[in-house]
Amino acid sequence: MNSEEILTLYRQGPSETVAFETEAVTLNRLAETLAAFANANGGAVFLGVEPNGAVRGVRSPDAAIDKALAAGLRCEPPLILPRPAVVALEGKEVLFIQTPAGLPHAYGLRGKYLTRSGKKNVALGPRQLRQLLRERGEANFEALPAPGATLDDLDDALVQQYAASFLGEARPGKDAVFDLLLRRGCLMKEGNTLRPTISGYLLFGREPQRTFPSAEILLARYTGKQMEDEFLREVVRGPLPTQIQRAEAFVVANMRKGSRIDALQRADRTEYPLPAVREAIVNAVAHRDYAMRGDEIRVLMFGDRVEVYSPGRLPGHVTIANIVEERFARNEVITQVLADLGFVERLGYGIDRMIRLMREWGLPAPRFTETANGFRVTLRGPGDKWVSDEVDRSQWRHLDLNERQQAALEFIAKHQRIAHREYREMFPDVSEETIRRDLADLVEKDALLKMGDKKGTYYILK
Repeated sequence: MNSEEILTLYRQGPSETVAFETEAVTLNRLAETLAAFANANGGAVFLGVEPNGAVRGVRSPDAAIDKALAAGLRCEPPLILPRPAVVALEGKEVLFIQTPAGLPHAYGLRGKYLTRSGKKNVALGPRQLRQLLRERGEANFEALPAPGATLDDLDDALVQQYAASFLGEARPGKDAVFDLLLRRGCLMKEGNTLRPTISGYLLFGREPQRTFPSAEILLARYTGKQMEDEFLREVVRGPLPTQIQRAEAFVVANMRKGSRIDALQRADRTEYPLPAVREAIVNAVAHRDYAMRGDEIRVLMFGDRVEVYSPGRLPGHVTIANIVEERFARNEVITQVLADLGFVERLGYGIDRMIRLMREWGLPAPRFTETANGFRVTLRGPGDKWVSDEVDRSQWRHLDLNERQQAALEFIAKHQRIAHREYREMFPDVSEETIRRDLADLVEKDALLKMGDKKGTYYILK
């Protein structure tokens, strides 16, 4: 939340979603409040504020953050919280501890299950507890130990990068790093031995596909509006953050850039709003069902749309009808660590953001579809409204192209592709060998991609 939203919550005072606690609050009481929020609809604790609203502040923000995270770990299963924020209220430093809505489990403390009622934490009755367990009864697959994985299977550079960003230190010590990964649910203890959980292995493993071969993203670009025999294809593997970055780079590289005609006005922009595409990819990675084998995330680009498919139907109580309003995180740890790394701007609000970004771009709202075994987001683009009759030649100046080659690139920018025959018809006085050499040179300079074979060969912009 931004500072204005946090201030608004403070002014509302204690409620079903807000609690005030002093810095001296016991660890168990703080854990009870966090668990109560988690079992209800989420909420926030202002640590350093008296019950009557008087701001006392916290003397040591770092110690207060450690206390908040430790309180989450006292819950059963451990409650993985967003990193608490230090905020200024009435000139004093206060800790803002947020428990997201839509968490995947029922959280207990010392055998007791609480929820939030008005300004208080109250125990769940037997009927309420059974209902909560039914709603959140999915197996906690990501919290299980990764089969056969050890600490040596984690990528030290990725782990250090994450720990440094979270702890605010250039190179944290090994004990601090392991403690952080344990608190974030990426490691677990088996006796005196630390082992990666499935979530930790997927996030930071060197080669997580050795154990989970389906944890990958298939990327494909088709030039038309349907699947064709000839297409550009790439499969990305490795840890989840790396997959997201490579998938986003593929889409950006293969997205049309130039102009769009809408209401007789011209606008220079990318074909789709980049943050919306990124949100769809991140959501697929964060919320897919990693227990499913034999199916991967798929990002398919067509001439009029982008489809992002994720294995696993909608989790918990979320349906297509309530997907905008409801929150439920199938993979709590993966979602939170991706948020820590900056891939998720605001936990639980990706769907709202995608809708808003697409509408601001003048495009239809995303279409959400459940399949027999998965979930698909479709971003519909400008399609035939996209034109590029005034191509910016500056992007090709460094390639040292002749006039024929520049004309070929402009033709492709307008028509999406060019065949050998079409290029020859543009320059009938040029020899067949020169035509072949021009096109081969454009491929070698990474300006074009060669598609098809023999008589079916054509070229598209790279």
